[in-house]
Amino acid sequence: MSIRSGKHFPCLALAAALFAAAAWPQDKAEDRRRFIEPRTATTDDPRRIPRPADREGPEGSLVLRGGRIFDGTGREPFAGTVLIRGNVIDRILPPGVEGWPATARVVDVKGQTVLPGLIDLHTHMDYVGSDTPWYLEASEADAMLRAVERVRYYLECGITSIRDVGSLGEVPFRLKDWIAQNRVPGPRIFACGAYITATGGHGAEGLDLSRPGPAHTRLASGPVGWREAVREQFSRGADLIKIGSQFSREEVQACVEEAHALGLKVACDAETFYIQWAVEAGVDTIEHPLPRTDETIRLMAEKKTDAVPTLIPYIYIFDSSGGYFGSTSRRFTFSKAANQEVLRRMKAAGIRMGVGTDLVGDRFRHLPAPYISELEQFVAAGYTIREALAAATKTNAEILDMGDKIGTIEPGKLADIAVFEGRPDERLSDLARVSHVIRNGHWVVQNGQTVVARHVPLSPPSSRTP
Repeated sequence: MSIRSGKHFPCLALAAALFAAAAWPQDKAEDRRRFIEPRTATTDDPRRIPRPADREGPEGSLVLRGGRIFDGTGREPFAGTVLIRGNVIDRILPPGVEGWPATARVVDVKGQTVLPGLIDLHTHMDYVGSDTPWYLEASEADAMLRAVERVRYYLECGITSIRDVGSLGEVPFRLKDWIAQNRVPGPRIFACGAYITATGGHGAEGLDLSRPGPAHTRLASGPVGWREAVREQFSRGADLIKIGSQFSREEVQACVEEAHALGLKVACDAETFYIQWAVEAGVDTIEHPLPRTDETIRLMAEKKTDAVPTLIPYIYIFDSSGGYFGSTSRRFTFSKAANQEVLRRMKAAGIRMGVGTDLVGDRFRHLPAPYISELEQFVAAGYTIREALAAATKTNAEILDMGDKIGTIEPGKLADIAVFEGRPDERLSDLARVSHVIRNGHWVVQNGQTVVARHVPLSPPSSRTP
């Protein structure tokens, strides 16, 4: 009788496996997953907190009938029907086959293209705009209203998930929860909380150190201070950690070790030699197309460090201002052409790259054009249109550490789907023609219009006789 086989003592076998796992090094954030038995129900975010195995999503079934399906897996587009039950993709039916309940809501999408919901890996949902009065810039109430407006723009563009890499206070976490409960229309939010940097680091230049800094920035100093900053974001509900140079080797190493032990990935805004220090420390993604050496790019490929290039915000900066000025964390020469070359070099090295837009200020009002333009930059760097769309869906989900739940249209995946008029896998401009959006099984955009379900009134309390 073998305990190791688990045939007669499955609990002991599982315990033995977990004991062995505990001895393995915690190199990547997802290494923590080895402690969760695959059938355990968890939250639909990278934290993977166990929860009751109750059915989630709306009641009943939703059918997207007769569309052209680009499922994001690499398969050629094909005709079919998508059956959604609750918040999960149940089946994909071939043309002409009907196998859904009589009570299902059926949406005819003939002649349209059905895609996995798009994902934006670099957003700041509550940053101030040109119309924000100075005295409201630090207001969490105003920040929440700014965020509520902004997430609707993303949703209406077929973007069903965003990674927020720095917002004010509790705003991203509370809004994430309300959207998850379908109380506010918006995409899934994967939030980092406060952005961590050192005194004088990117985003903290010129701060008055005699006063508390903005709540979207957390200043940290020394390895112990950086570990504490990571723990603070985790305790608030962070799905990832976002850091920025400048930092020491010891600081970034401590940060990555702490985040990975907690099961969180680390995204890093860095430049020049700081990128190499971050990659050596084991960060998971490098944000932006900032200068780096061939040696650093080689190291990124070797260590499988992902990149989120975000070329579009710099195109906006160069077109509107002529350059990136006044920042001690941008002390180098760069341009649209230089940024595009960094993208090309990373692609040639085989680095996995995701799509993010970093639309600060009022630039979200330009959507979907900036998102489409970012994909066009990928195509200009040598991607096919379909490869660029796969980066925006499947690859983005994998970088989020959510590849097992979203990013493709497959049975068992969460029902995050966008429907477009035309063929966006052949013409990226067709991404501007959003017809329907389903987020977590909820039909939230119908015929291009955001829809909020009518409230269901509760019965008043019955009267009592004294």
